Amino acid sequence: RDLTAAAFALGSACPSTALSFFFHCSTASRGLLGLEAIEAGLFTDEEEARQVRAFGEKLLTKMGSGRFLANFASEEAKSATSAVLISTEASPVEGGWLLNGTKSFGCSTGVADEYLVQAKVKDSADLNGLSIFFVSSKAEGVSERAHWDSIGMRATATHGIILKDVFVKTEDAMTVSGAFLKMMQMSRGSYVGNQLAVVGVYLGIAQSVYDYAIKFLSNLKFQDTGKPIVADSAFHQELIGHMAVDLETGFLWTRRQLELETSEPPILPKNKVVEHWRLAKGTVCECAHRVAVNSLKACGTSNTGNHGVIGRGLRDLTMGLVQAFPAERGRIEAAKSIVTDKMQ
Repeated sequence: RDLTAAAFALGSACPSTALSFFFHCSTASRGLLGLEAIEAGLFTDEEEARQVRAFGEKLLTKMGSGRFLANFASEEAKSATSAVLISTEASPVEGGWLLNGTKSFGCSTGVADEYLVQAKVKDSADLNGLSIFFVSSKAEGVSERAHWDSIGMRATATHGIILKDVFVKTEDAMTVSGAFLKMMQMSRGSYVGNQLAVVGVYLGIAQSVYDYAIKFLSNLKFQDTGKPIVADSAFHQELIGHMAVDLETGFLWTRRQLELETSEPPILPKNKVVEHWRLAKGTVCECAHRVAVNSLKACGTSNTGNHGVIGRGLRDLTMGLVQAFPAERGRIEAAKSIVTDKMQ
């Protein structure tokens, strides 16, 4: 709840900082979830538990001491059953591992001190081979992908990295078989821990755009009567009404997801929480984007400047339509889950 509230506040004030904050939250979850999995008794082998604990504590200690870590999981590779297919591979060598692959989307590329890289162990047959590695951003074999001037994320350095025979010491790897899957079981939501913070970012941006639009419109007055234009303009009132509904809808979906992910005892099982997230993420982002679109319509050509609140907000919120997954994909996956449950 605190992280989502912080993301909302930052989204209202500085969207790029807010998105970087979200990525930082997802990085921290890689350590927190491992420690929680140990406490929940998911690691019965003492040596495996020791390795997972050591990695998690190292990650959190690095972040807590001011070391800038960035998280790299996403790839361009897809499969028929998965939105993201991890093809980056880790091959065992004397004293550690060699990493090869490309991460298409990350955070703070070329800015962070270290990258937290997800890869699969060579010759692993299933998801039990998913592992995590600390990689220095200055390590030999690490290079940046072409910089991209993406809508709404130009200040977040998310263009990704290329790994070519990058050596990682054994102590900087968490390669316990099945560990990553056990860690993900501790996230009551979906794949990325603290994922709801990204919705808070986009909702915060929408709130900022809405507040600006209302203030701007309230200061527009008829020259002959001195009354605010919005007081007698059905056109503006219609747009404001839509903006208010979309903003409140975004808040309601976010609050419901927060409730599902934080309530004790849990209200719904994990699969239902994930199902709701699939619907909530896209719904909130679409609502937030419509707030910006209608603000643009209501405030007119004088607010189309790229450096203005509305212009900037519209660009930032457009990224929300595609980041992680579009609303259409979320609805399809949720529908499949609902139908499957009913058929069983």
